[in-house]
Amino acid sequence: MAISNGLINRRNALGVTLVGVSTVSAGLAKAQRPNILYINSHDTGRYTQPYGHAIPAPNLQKLAEEGILFRQAFCAAPTCSPSRAALLTGQSPSKSGMWGLAHLGFRLNDYKQHLLHTLRPAGYYSALAGVQHVAPQAAMIGYDRIMPIKSNQAADVAASAVEFIRNAPKQPFYLEVGFFETHRKFADAGPKQDPRYCLPPAPLPDTPEIRADMAAFKASAANMDNGVGEVLQAIEKAGLAASTLVISTTDHGISFPAMKFNLTDHGIGVMLTMRGPGVFRGGKVCDALVSQIDIFPTICELLEIEKPAWLQGKSLLPLLRGEKQEINDAIFAEVNYHGAYEPRRAVRTKRWKYIRHMEERDYPRPGDCDASPSKDYWLENGGDKQPLEPERLYDTLFDPNENRNLAQDPSQKAVLEEMRGRLDRWMKATNDPILNGPLKRPAGSVRPRSSLACDDASGRGCVATTDFRLFLWDVSR
Repeated sequence: MAISNGLINRRNALGVTLVGVSTVSAGLAKAQRPNILYINSHDTGRYTQPYGHAIPAPNLQKLAEEGILFRQAFCAAPTCSPSRAALLTGQSPSKSGMWGLAHLGFRLNDYKQHLLHTLRPAGYYSALAGVQHVAPQAAMIGYDRIMPIKSNQAADVAASAVEFIRNAPKQPFYLEVGFFETHRKFADAGPKQDPRYCLPPAPLPDTPEIRADMAAFKASAANMDNGVGEVLQAIEKAGLAASTLVISTTDHGISFPAMKFNLTDHGIGVMLTMRGPGVFRGGKVCDALVSQIDIFPTICELLEIEKPAWLQGKSLLPLLRGEKQEINDAIFAEVNYHGAYEPRRAVRTKRWKYIRHMEERDYPRPGDCDASPSKDYWLENGGDKQPLEPERLYDTLFDPNENRNLAQDPSQKAVLEEMRGRLDRWMKATNDPILNGPLKRPAGSVRPRSSLACDDASGRGCVATTDFRLFLWDVSR
């Protein structure tokens, strides 16, 4: 039994059905095509104000109230480069070749599959301000312009994006804005939040250590939201708001134990808001199951340009026009490399989640969890001794935190077989390379120094990817 809350808040459904249909169907000349503003944050999940959390984000809230908020949006991988690559190529990481982190040597099979190369023949000028993280150097991707920045922090990235918007070209543009926030380290971020009144994320216990860690996250989220506000205000001042499709999202779940790098909803659930001409307005909420790989084909349909053959997602427009209540009966996600190799695959329907470990391991690799006070608390209390099961099946209706594995429950045998079959068919249909054996690191790739120890030791005190500012991936070149 699939559980669905329907397409969109019922009182708004009529508006979604009628507003802007002619804009999409009538054919768009190059001059009529909207600008595309893609705003991406690091490690934010759905932990923001528009999703009901006590994490103030007034600019994201305003964007949601003016656009479309997707409540059941998921990334294709709960790790940074694979997730971003999936959105920007419209395909799973195993298909695009982005099995691991770009600054550690992983690459797209073909950088011509990046969204900007499909937009360019349609008359778009492309620019980057801030973090991209699908290549070790942004110049490899092919932007028309890479804006100089002082740092990857939101204030500096926003200033760079605002400068581009003030002097935007006459032709339609694709502007990619990447904030470092809310990636760790965020302990010194401001404004300060009082940890006494912070609620830890759902999978973690309510302790002083984790409350303090969450307070630091809230401060980083405030910085990110301020950056979003500056960019959106610049669009307004330039008179471009009505002709710009804004896509605001994040790469994956927040950087706490049992979240980022995990295939539960805490790892793959993401915020996603879109605002723009026609059906992308109205302050509506969509409860349909969607994946970030659906964004690329949505843009293609909106612009009425040919969809590249490699796309695996589906356009969101039938949802927004009221033609369908669902476009996906399931979404898929994967992990291959982060700090170390720990391959997994997952399938998520409206009710069920199935996760398969693709190699035999008894316990998790602690090094794949970013260093933090919450991780320290987790390790001190035996988090690295929690056994890994080769298969996991969760009923997300009655177990939304995905704590009770039903894979061995005889009463759920039929569901288990169905979910196994869904995953098997997806892997075969997409020619998942792991079907042919373990995925080998590409030539020239490197391991984080700490992950060398994590491969064979307990991982206490080790850090898989630490602070990305320590790595030499340069968005300014």
